[in-house]
Amino acid sequence: MRVSAAKLAAGVASAALSLLTVATVAAPVPAIGSTPAAAIVETPRTNTLWSPAAIADLQAEALASAREGLDPTAYDLASLSMASARGDTAEIDRAATALALTLAGDYLHGRIDARGRQDWHIERPDADPALLANGLRAALAAGRVRGWLRDQLPTDARYAALRAAYATTPEGDTAMRDRVRVNMERWRWMPRNLGSDHIYVNVPSYTLAVVDDGRPVSTYTVVVGARSTPTPQIAVAAQSVVVNPWWNVPQSIARTLTPSAAKGYVVSGKSIRQKPGPSNALGKVKIDMPNPHAIYLHDTPAKALFAKESRALSHGCIRVKDIDKLAEELVALDSGDGRALESALAGATTRTVALGRARPVYLVYFTAEAGADGKLVSYEDPYGRDAGLAKKLGQSDRVASRDVAARQGA
Repeated sequence: MRVSAAKLAAGVASAALSLLTVATVAAPVPAIGSTPAAAIVETPRTNTLWSPAAIADLQAEALASAREGLDPTAYDLASLSMASARGDTAEIDRAATALALTLAGDYLHGRIDARGRQDWHIERPDADPALLANGLRAALAAGRVRGWLRDQLPTDARYAALRAAYATTPEGDTAMRDRVRVNMERWRWMPRNLGSDHIYVNVPSYTLAVVDDGRPVSTYTVVVGARSTPTPQIAVAAQSVVVNPWWNVPQSIARTLTPSAAKGYVVSGKSIRQKPGPSNALGKVKIDMPNPHAIYLHDTPAKALFAKESRALSHGCIRVKDIDKLAEELVALDSGDGRALESALAGATTRTVALGRARPVYLVYFTAEAGADGKLVSYEDPYGRDAGLAKKLGQSDRVASRDVAARQGA
């Protein structure tokens, strides 16, 4: 279930109000969203939740968000500075708490909400304002606001590599800086733990990697969805290998079949299926991973396409070169029945061989990432998404943080 922007904003506000009550005299901490704002404002105040050191840490991290490819001008540092200049305790707490929760949310879930993410369906746990509020409360008590904020960022080494590349890319190279920072944002959308064993398909690199025990053990060449029929970004689970599969033709493709092209298909009502065989669109092997998008990994009779440099050519599914080897590898890694698979591959009948355990599969979209040597590798943007995402993220260079710092007197 996704959290709407309105619900998330309301949750952040409630969490901020809940935190503010910690600083009131003899007032119990209310449940999230249970205390009216007016009651909090009117309660006599004798101390502040935010110490000068905590405020300084918050301001410093908001400016440092530029290192994460974010725009510091998007954060309301001005309200906090004005409240501090007036010595308005209640307003200091209100402004600082709102700023901290906004920045933490951007670090944890990404700046761009689900509505602004093109064809990105990888689910994250619901954004629970109470968790962030409780985390901030603990960070304030421990005097580690900045550390807590940075704890919200991705810990994957691939994100760290992008951050390092961003820091060393010249400010004048706006194209490359935009390329790096949009991919940092995409990493903030990703689950924090992909699991030590999974399959990782990066659409722009046209590759599939099998990751086992936390390290890539093999890489396969793939063909992905064309720009008009893009591969969606999803997190699913590979469950079985289907040998000599039938192809259930999607309605969008069935409508384009001519009578001559439809020979060899089985029609039943509105359903059209293609029999197994050398010309079957799925080839010899399909790796099944149930999902509402009807996307899976499969073989293809059009093997010449694997030799092309740009391989965004399919109707959305992932065509895998040497998928029989991939199937054998997965069955071996995941304690499946290797003999059953060997027998199935040697035959002509349709057979399904279950994997010993379901293996997570991530279909992602990163146009820049660290190569095996740690150096940045940039790919083409087959679906033309980077420019729009860069625009949504705002200013791309360090000038933004310098401008904010100048206005804050930092």
